[in-house]
Amino acid sequence: MTAGLELFGTAGYAASTVGQICRAANLSTRQYYEEFAGREALLIAVYDQVNAEAQAAVAEAVKNSAGQPLAERIKAALTAYALSTATDLRRAKVAYVEIVGVNAGVEEHRMATRARWAGLIRELMRAGAAAGEVPDRDYRLAASAYLGAVNGLLQDWCATPDRAPLADAVEELARISAALTG
Repeated sequence: MTAGLELFGTAGYAASTVGQICRAANLSTRQYYEEFAGREALLIAVYDQVNAEAQAAVAEAVKNSAGQPLAERIKAALTAYALSTATDLRRAKVAYVEIVGVNAGVEEHRMATRARWAGLIRELMRAGAAAGEVPDRDYRLAASAYLGAVNGLLQDWCATPDRAPLADAVEELARISAALTG
């Protein structure tokens, strides 16, 4: 997994061969194929690890911000997500770039992961609606749009050599969330 993160997060998925992964991990190809059916399987495993760690960080942030206004809970979740996925540029590259468009199976997996993230956003909005902080409505499209904005901005932030502090990106996303909550 470490070798996959390193190679996919630096050279990129398309430029990384099983042989390179095996050399980086000090494995034989036989050992590699005992664990993974191919490069796609390793990419999905690395992507899932990045997302699982981000989801745990976000869940903890949401739990710790319980009782605060919805805007503060969203900002806490955003901060946790950004710190988990964007501070290590290798993780960001896997989460935002390398996973996209590999093949139909990987894309289906990515879209299922996106749906889980959108579900979390909808849960936050439902809780906000129950507390009277936002209108009680279907936030499905808004959650999808916001998720695209979050990932797009963080991908751009990671790709910019003279980037602003990550906190500035989170602040911008918090401002965008005001449109979601209005």
